Amino acid sequence: MMRLTTTLGPRTAAELGLILPHEHIFVDFRPPEHPQHGEAEAAEVVALMASQIELAQAQGVTALVDCTPVGVGRRADILKAVSIATGMPLLVPTGIYREPKIPAWAHAASEAELADWMIGELQGEIERSGVRAAWIKLSAGDDGITECEAKILRAAARAGKETNAVIGSHTARGRVAQDQLDILDKAGYTAQRFIWIHTQKEADFAWHLEIARRGAWLEYDAIGDSDAVCLDFVQRSLDAGLGGQVLLSHDRGWYDPAKPGGGDPKPFTHLVAHFLPKMRAAGVDEETIRTLTHTNPFRAFAR
Repeated sequence: MMRLTTTLGPRTAAELGLILPHEHIFVDFRPPEHPQHGEAEAAEVVALMASQIELAQAQGVTALVDCTPVGVGRRADILKAVSIATGMPLLVPTGIYREPKIPAWAHAASEAELADWMIGELQGEIERSGVRAAWIKLSAGDDGITECEAKILRAAARAGKETNAVIGSHTARGRVAQDQLDILDKAGYTAQRFIWIHTQKEADFAWHLEIARRGAWLEYDAIGDSDAVCLDFVQRSLDAGLGGQVLLSHDRGWYDPAKPGGGDPKPFTHLVAHFLPKMRAAGVDEETIRTLTHTNPFRAFAR
């Protein structure tokens, strides 16, 4: 049976409803070598972020995918604390962000060593946190894939094949997503298990079609910040018969340890409160909305 791997244990589709596939609880954009990178007290993060999660729960959100990988402050132990405090199942990634956020140890590691590390987190736990990684989060440069980013992607393909974990990549340009799929194809990985994160950043919809026709997921995740753009692309994707490959989310949150008190988080509630009504007003039926918000995110991340 297919299940989501969460901070609160495995969850089946029958146990879940609406799922947000791209959000953040905790992020640190300071360099990985910064002496205080990723440092925070779990209780402080819970104090700031629990209320944001509870507002989403009141709307019917039943699980949330956290998208913070190594390089930008991943803290599985903090996510577990937030999850336990709120009762919200969170999906935590393995994987590494793009240049210049790739830590020195990842530059030095071989492809095989990186793959073994990811497999260890996907089958065991992340840094003795008691949290098993649910998926693989990567990124690629806007102007092209660096040698180290390609090495990490090939390692992710190995880990994904071994564990059936989906790979999601922060990728702003369609041609770079195409290059990533070419690398994955050569590695024997399938495009059907690849999420093009931030698809809306690519203005040319022809790239959306091209990547989707290769089998990948299209993730429109600027809801609350770029509603008009996302609504247009979602509608065009539906018109092209791609509703079974579209994911919707905010890319919001989060506690930032570089800011006093963690900063001022943006809520996870705009999708339900504002964007879905706009979709209904545009003529999208309830069955399609359920597919986009319930079925698709489960299918994308389940293994």
